[in-house]
Amino acid sequence: MFAVLKTHAWAYPALEVAHIVGIALLLGNLVLLELRVFGWGAALPVKDLARLSLSLALCGFGLAAASGLLMFATQPAELLSSRAFTLKMLLLMLAGCNAAWFHARGSLTLLDGLARFQMLASTMVWLAMVVCGRWIAYL
Repeated sequence: MFAVLKTHAWAYPALEVAHIVGIALLLGNLVLLELRVFGWGAALPVKDLARLSLSLALCGFGLAAASGLLMFATQPAELLSSRAFTLKMLLLMLAGCNAAWFHARGSLTLLDGLARFQMLASTMVWLAMVVCGRWIAYL
């Protein structure tokens, strides 16, 4: 299967498109929920919006993770030696820890200052991952 990704002219670019669509679903829905928590769209119930946006964000993460793993499989040695890739993976772990902490403490119910900080930090970490992802090709 990995040979197809290296030999077929459209296979790797198609994976890149899937990866970008996954990132867009993930980040777009996180930002949407964050805007609601910060007071925009106050008529929308937070829990209902969270149920929808977090479900879509999780689908986006699944798509980005699956396509990312397939892209990694085509050139693992090169990626493991890339500082941008290493930083991206560290940021991914940080995002996962932040999400686990956010949900474990019931931040969607509390919507306190810490919850807002966690959401803002999450968005910043995901944006930093996008930057690192782009830098992989150039560093």
